[in-house]
Parts: sequence; C-alpha cells; structure tokens
Amino acid sequence: MADTATLQTKKPKAKVEHFDVLIVGAGISGVGAGYHLKTQFPKKKFVILEAYETFGGTWHMHRYPGVRSDSDLYTFGYRHKPWVGPPIASREEILKYMDEVIRESELAEHIRYRHKIKSASWSSSKKKWTVKAEQLETGEILIFTAKFLWMCQGYYQHAAGYTPEWQGMDTFRGQIIHPQTWPENLDLTGKRVICIGSGATAATVVPAIAGQCEHITLLQRSPTYFIPARNENLMADELRKLGVDEHWIHEIVRRKYLFEQAEFTRRSFEDAEALRNELLEGVKACLPEGFDMSHFTPAYRPWQQRVAFVPDADLFEGIKAGKADVVTDHIERFTEKGILLKSGRELEADIIVTATGFNLSVLGDIPFEVDGKPVNWGDTITYRGMMFTGVPNLVWVFGYFRASWTLRVDMLGDFVVRLLKHMDAKGAKQVDVALRAQDHNMETLPWMDASNFNPGYLMRSMDQMPKRGANPEWQHSQDYWKEKDELPLIDLDAPEFRYS
Repeated sequence: MADTATLQTKKPKAKVEHFDVLIVGAGISGVGAGYHLKTQFPKKKFVILEAYETFGGTWHMHRYPGVRSDSDLYTFGYRHKPWVGPPIASREEILKYMDEVIRESELAEHIRYRHKIKSASWSSSKKKWTVKAEQLETGEILIFTAKFLWMCQGYYQHAAGYTPEWQGMDTFRGQIIHPQTWPENLDLTGKRVICIGSGATAATVVPAIAGQCEHITLLQRSPTYFIPARNENLMADELRKLGVDEHWIHEIVRRKYLFEQAEFTRRSFEDAEALRNELLEGVKACLPEGFDMSHFTPAYRPWQQRVAFVPDADLFEGIKAGKADVVTDHIERFTEKGILLKSGRELEADIIVTATGFNLSVLGDIPFEVDGKPVNWGDTITYRGMMFTGVPNLVWVFGYFRASWTLRVDMLGDFVVRLLKHMDAKGAKQVDVALRAQDHNMETLPWMDASNFNPGYLMRSMDQMPKRGANPEWQHSQDYWKEKDELPLIDLDAPEFRYS
C-alpha cells in the first residue's frame, strides 16, 4: 500500500475533453468554420482553440497605423453576412463585423481563448486526434481529443515579421520597427522616417503617418502595382437609395466584384501588356506632373505578385503634398544616421520601418505525428490545397492570393460538412487521401509555380510547404472561378479518398 507522502506528490491525471471537430484558430477562417458547423451540422460537438485573448487573428494582431483590408469586404466578408460599409475597411470595422458574426451565430460558447496548441497526434487504432494545449493564463497543459481536425490558424508567424539582416543594423542610432510589432504610443512628431518595402503594408503605413512625422521616404528595391480608386461602391449606394434589401445588395455587389476579379486575372495572363499600361496610367494620373514613373513601374507582369488597392489614392496624395517621397534603390548597409544605398546616396532617419513581409507558418508550426511518426509537410502531396497524403481526418484552410481569402473559407466550410456527413453515412471513422493508379509516376512540384505567383514569403519557405502534383486534383489552383463550380461537385467516393 502506498504511503501518504507518495499519494500527496502524485499529480492528478490530466482531464481529457472529447469533441467531434476541433478547430484551430478564431480568426476569419476559424470563425467561418464554426459558423458552417453550427448552421449546417448542429449535432456535431466542436471547439475552437485560440492562442490570443480574443477573436480576429491577423486583425487582432496587426496594429500598425492605418491597417486595413486590401480586398473588398463584399468578397472578404462572409457570404451569409451582408457587408454594409465601404469596400476597403479598417481593422476596427472588420473586428466589429466579426464580433457581430460570433454573437449572431452564438459561437462564443464554443471558443476557448488563450489556448496555445503544443502538439497534435493521430492514432489510427483509436481513430482520433490527441491535441495538447497550454492554457496561457495558468500554464496548465490540457488534453483534447477529436475525431476531425480543422486547421484555421492562418499562414504566417505572428510573433515577429520578416526583416532581412542588413549590414550595420546594430550601428543605427535610431529605432527599427517592423509593422507586425508596432509599439504602442509611438511619437512620430518631428521624426524623419524611412519605410522599407513596396507592398500593401508599406502603401498603408506611408499615408497613415505622412501627416504625423516631419517626412517619410518609401524606400523600395523594386516597384509594385497599385490600383488607386475611390473607397466606395456606386452600385451598392444606388441600390440602397432604392431601398433594396441588404442581402440582395451584398449578393449583387459580391458577384460584380468576383466577375471583375476573374476578368482582371484573365487579362493578366492573356492581355498582360495592355493591362499593365492601364494600371500605370491610373497611377500616373494621381501623381504630380512630370513625376518619375520608374518608381511605380514593376518589372513583372500584373498579378505575379499581389496588386495593392490604394483607397482614395491616399499614398499618392502624400507624395503630391510633399510629405512623402519614393526612392528606388538597393541597400548597401545601415549607418549611424540611416541607410547607405548602392548608388552612394545616404538617407538619414530617426525611425526605420521594415515593411518587408512576414515568415510563413506551415500548419501553425505545430509538431504533428501520425501513429507515432513525425509529419514533415514537405514530404506530403496536397489534395486541392486542403488535405495531405498520409494525414487522416484533417483539412487546412488556405485561401486565395488573387481573390479574397474568405471566399475559400466558405467553400471549404461546405466541403468539410459534406465530408463529415458522408463519413457518418458510410460508418467511416477515418478518411485520408492517397495517390491513385493514374497518378503513378506523376511529377511532383513545389506548392506554387513561381512563374504564376512568387511573393517573397512563399519563395523563402517553399521547401517547408506540401508538394503539388502535375494532375489537377493534387494542386491548389488559386482559381476561385473554377473552384466555385468544382468543389461542390467533388465525388467523395472517388479513388483518391480512402475510408476506414
């Protein structure tokens, strides 16, 4: 019989909670996934685990000046929830919208905040996932089991953004800031600022702080494409004047945006030069007479990287007002006073903002195991960018680069519910995807074709991403216009699906 001292030092066994579906993340994807389960398959018991203290994910974490969407909210918003604000929305407007979705759908009771996942392990004998999570308030390790794992944690690391290692950074006497970790209450009064970068983040930060600091310089290695336009939708405004129901307005305007996006994408491949000239003319019209357009003339075709929308041409207004300027050059090194360029010119600054992108996170950087063996995602092949060979009962939400992320959240919500109902009907407890006979000797390729789309964060981490196959089922096509018709028609009894 054990003595009293032994009994007192013995730790209590960790409590295990079981769910039908465990959703990782309470951002745009996780809230959307929860909505689809709640409305389409209410008998399923599910939980959403979120590391932050509240919902929003990206929109909770990003706090740099002017942070806003770079997609229109009629397509970035959920299809079931009409968007009634301006097409390009601020962080605050998006979080308010998400809060309404959570309240209206009664999702709050399903979300566990401050739960950071430490590991996920699948057992084929038990037909379930075991997920260990740390309760960040207490440090306690909690154990969850689930029949199905729905990964909605986003695709980049939140803790720190990507900043290249430039020579001499430690000698700079000023402050270096990445937008992803923007300090609270930063005083920009009288400060000279350099913002390194040329994408959507730089195009947001520069106009937002141009009026607060003494001067800001946008320093870019190479230009990007911009679309300046009024932050309004005339069709939506006109329909509202006519008293049309907001659900109808949302659907009509949503379809119009989708049609225009598809046409823009088509032209970027088939009529690239004409589209390029139109984009450059649009920017030129917003700049001072005689401005050097080389600063806004990219070397690549449109849509090979993301095109940034500039609401009300605010970036160019700052340039016209003399509060901002643009320098296109390569960085030689940092100096005590600022940055020395390859051309020999030195830019002086008190603050340097590195809007240089982020670090890719593959499946949340969570250690995964299947039957005791670690999963290396780079060794798997993806099924349509959402499932992976050798990894059962798991779907990853990865959205579109050339259209709003949320479009795919909604479509994968439909797919997962249909898959779960199909498994129940078959009496199956496990599903995974596997190459078919016709895929024998199929060429395997990187996740994304660099000639199609090649942002830096993806190119830097391509080796960590799952592979794609040459056959269409084994690719994330990035084509919403095709997938909206194809995904609902997926044959769940096709040979690539294996049930047990």
